Amino acid sequence: MTATPIEFTGQEAINIKGWWRAHKWLILRRLSQFSILGLFLLGPLFGVWIIKGNMNASLLLETIPLTDPYILLQTLMTGYVPETTAVLGATLVISFYFLVGGRSYCSWVCPINIVTDLSIWVRNKLHIKSTFSLSRNSRYWILAMTLMVAALSGSLAWEFVNPVSMVNRALVFGLGFAWVMILMVFLLDTFVSRRAWCGHLCPVGAFYSLLGKFSLIRINAVALERCNSCMECYSVCPEQKVIAPVLKETGRTSSIINDVNCTNCGRCIDICATDVFHFDLRFHNLEKQPLLNHSNDSRLKN
Repeated sequence: MTATPIEFTGQEAINIKGWWRAHKWLILRRLSQFSILGLFLLGPLFGVWIIKGNMNASLLLETIPLTDPYILLQTLMTGYVPETTAVLGATLVISFYFLVGGRSYCSWVCPINIVTDLSIWVRNKLHIKSTFSLSRNSRYWILAMTLMVAALSGSLAWEFVNPVSMVNRALVFGLGFAWVMILMVFLLDTFVSRRAWCGHLCPVGAFYSLLGKFSLIRINAVALERCNSCMECYSVCPEQKVIAPVLKETGRTSSIINDVNCTNCGRCIDICATDVFHFDLRFHNLEKQPLLNHSNDSRLKN
């Protein structure tokens, strides 16, 4: 079976499962992203302070501290000793992402994901094909560089240009350089390289991928024998390299997507008309079950 043309991607799932089940995880992610943004904006705009601060450091219900562990690490690199509440807040966040997967932050929390998903939609609508590619290891080098700059400068220098941090400032304080950065990310992903920012450059995503290396919640290809090789899961996956190993008959070692760069976005679950994928726990590995489908191997070798 040949791969589904991009303009018809998802149609089979809609026909078989219905519109809601074919978009469920996408809609829930958008609700999560916009709800989190809304909570941060309630205070500055309407005086309702459910949460105070921003995505770097905040206080929930006047009691629970929440600290971005990546910010805490940069702070430590500057030589500054953070307050106990900051350490406690980072510990809470680390514990959460240990359970749900580090890069779940990228798909369920990060507002830049909305921008990069929009760029993919535009690329598909305009049939943009770019050949320029970046190394996926670039984000880890940039991550190391941000920590080095923090150590050398004694400041959180990266946060001045970090698009994730700038979104809050843009929404609260209005137009400015933050919007320019967001536009640059959109143009980069749309016209230069697919998923260039989130998939290749963003040090925040790189940090959270390492944070969730041993997380419990994973996506499991529990019913690979039902796969019809439509390749729609592969086409919508923001990190296509992570899905290839579990779709192969030859050399497959796990039914669980264990790659640290999987964002647990759930789009492969939505898009699959035959319900091959489900959210599961990492130790529910079905690699010893007989796999009947061989036809998708050749398309996933490269």
